Amino acid sequence: MQDTQKAKAAVPIERKVALTKFEAAEYSNIGINKIEAMLREPSCPFVLHVGPNKKLVKRKEFEEFISASFII
Repeated sequence: MQDTQKAKAAVPIERKVALTKFEAAEYSNIGINKIEAMLREPSCPFVLHVGPNKKLVKRKEFEEFISASFII
């Protein structure tokens, strides 16, 4: 039963609205430490704060940021 629920809950990364830092790293091939550093920046356009400690990456804004950047 657990495996069935996990299979139903699995959403492809390209269909998610927000990503964890690990998913964003896998999706973009950018290191987790670099993504964490970008999320800490006050002007980060793709950070989504969930409570006081959790930060997610807004996928569409992250893609736009990467597309517009030459150096990260």
